[in-house]
Amino acid sequence: MTAKIAILPGDGIGPEIVAEAVKVLDCLQQEHGLEVEMETANIGGAAYDESGSPLPPATLALCQAADAVLLGAVGGPQYDGLERDLRPERGLLGLRSELQLFSNLRPAILYPQLANASSLKPEIVSGLDIMIVRELTGGIYFGQPRGIRELDNGERQGYNTLVYAEHEIERIARSAFEVAMKRNKKLCSVDKANVLEVSELWREVMIRVSSEYPEVELSHMYVDNASMQLVKWPKQFDVIVTKNMFGDILSDTAAMLTGSIGMLPSASLDQNGKGMYEPIHGSAPDIAGRNTANPLATILSVAMMLRYSLGQHESAELIEQAVSEVLEQGLRTQDIADGGSSVSTREMGDAVVRALTN
Repeated sequence: MTAKIAILPGDGIGPEIVAEAVKVLDCLQQEHGLEVEMETANIGGAAYDESGSPLPPATLALCQAADAVLLGAVGGPQYDGLERDLRPERGLLGLRSELQLFSNLRPAILYPQLANASSLKPEIVSGLDIMIVRELTGGIYFGQPRGIRELDNGERQGYNTLVYAEHEIERIARSAFEVAMKRNKKLCSVDKANVLEVSELWREVMIRVSSEYPEVELSHMYVDNASMQLVKWPKQFDVIVTKNMFGDILSDTAAMLTGSIGMLPSASLDQNGKGMYEPIHGSAPDIAGRNTANPLATILSVAMMLRYSLGQHESAELIEQAVSEVLEQGLRTQDIADGGSSVSTREMGDAVVRALTN
């Protein structure tokens, strides 16, 4: 059965890196019999420029009908002056919410060829393989009430609400425990239960759900300590589960342990395994259009898509092997070149395609 993929290039470097990922999908179709159908639509700033909305109804409908979504990136400084609801990021948040993509999987894997690209000593990060499971549709990013108001004394005050219901915590807990069951059966829940009532409830629910997974070793860590431990001794972690904002921050910290944020893919899944897949690095407007961005995170996001949503495990492994092969050949984009020679976005994509055809 042919799978339908919605392709959303987005803004900044999004169109450049997504073009290379599409080349990889085309190659898998032609050389390895992958049955997929792709359709492209706008999101974010590109969608606002075209239609006045960062998430047009046609884009949402396409994504709802698709089996999986591949996203480049959204955002850019030219949109900072827009009303908040019209900014590119609202399109992304809206899509996550409408598709109920509550479970965000962010792997931090250090390829052995890039051990020297990390800012930490090789003996600290060599062999690093962490999965961060981030709750994606709740917490302070979505909580109500929110806004900026004027107080009686005329001073303005910004306010946001951090809120989680038990069912939201339960479903991300089960998602994380399921991931841990497929790995090394170690799960660290990160919270701030010594200060936040929300985190008290979070910890209570995590402990309760853990009884359903007796094989998994559950531990708890405050978020400030977790951020320190990721830098001090990252290999102590296997799977980390945490709320939306903490996961946003910790996953970027973990990204730099691997040498470059340009290497890391992500998956955002619903209850049934349908997902949106994107690199975690953002739109990088400072290098947009220069053909220097690293497309490997987007290509690896395709591998995650094939594995988690489309059940094409063999094709996923082919992509991962091809990426490892091009790194072994010494090919590096600017972000991982460590001062040496680098290849362009298109050249890196072409190299992955060649590795897939060999």
